Amino acid sequence: MGDHKNQPLPARLRYAWHGLGHGLRTEASLRLQALCFAAALAALVWLRPGALWWALMLLASGAVLAAELLNTAIEQLADALHPHHSAAIRAAKDCAAAGVLLAVLGALGVAAAFAVHLLRAHGAAFSLYDS
Repeated sequence: MGDHKNQPLPARLRYAWHGLGHGLRTEASLRLQALCFAAALAALVWLRPGALWWALMLLASGAVLAAELLNTAIEQLADALHPHHSAAIRAAKDCAAAGVLLAVLGALGVAAAFAVHLLRAHGAAFSLYDS
């Protein structure tokens, strides 16, 4: 176990990629969230908003994916260490799931603000032609 500590950066990056791959293989919710991230990225490329919108969307998406990966890690660790029913383990898992929920709600808030921004920008463009 100690062989993973203080490794060179390339080794640590490999561990991180393995963790991401494991999460994508085993967690349907992470696959869905990754698909939503890809759709958001495609929308950003297509719509070409300003740098602030890129930053907000990437941070919100990254927060959702990170929260889901942490939730997965907590669930798997808890199940491995304590496979029997436990109120404390259930509470820890529920709190981790709540963290994912809050990250998703935050990302949806950013998406809604982006949609309002686009509607207002297009509305202003249309009003120029109406006068």
